[in-house]
Amino acid sequence: MVRARVTAAPFATGTFDVVTSFDVLYALTEEDQHAALAEMFRLTRPGGCIVINVAAMQILRGDHSVLSREVRRYSRRSLGALVTESGFFVERLTYTNCALVMPLLLVRTLQRWRGLAPEAEADREITVPIAPVNAALSGALYLESVWLRLFSSPAGSSLLCLARKPHKPDVVQTFRSA
Repeated sequence: MVRARVTAAPFATGTFDVVTSFDVLYALTEEDQHAALAEMFRLTRPGGCIVINVAAMQILRGDHSVLSREVRRYSRRSLGALVTESGFFVERLTYTNCALVMPLLLVRTLQRWRGLAPEAEADREITVPIAPVNAALSGALYLESVWLRLFSSPAGSSLLCLARKPHKPDVVQTFRSA
């Protein structure tokens, strides 16, 4: 086991076929966010991939954002630009948790209206709902996972990005939001 910072990992350049970042970038300062992507680029072998998951849609900011110490939420355009500016080519970029957008929008709008909870009280955001609600939500997310195999979602509480490091270091790609 190795303990390191996302901005400086103790591994040789080009060590990994796949480098992942799940729910990390949105909690970093702007400077560290760019440094983390540069480090991911350094660690990924030519032709290798990165997989990134981040919080999406600023309108979904709520108590969970306080709990996760969220600095920002991303759009397809902002995450795509960040990844391509770091040297990667975006292969797939889609919203996830689309099935939860409407309930989350309602709940988080109410949370912002009343004022976001302090961190000590925001932990209610990570409780498991009662069994029938949990089963319904799990079913909806399962159906979404089937949908996402073929299509991209137009909205969601998270963004999932699959990007590839070019085989040749001088290849530059630009991201175009769909």
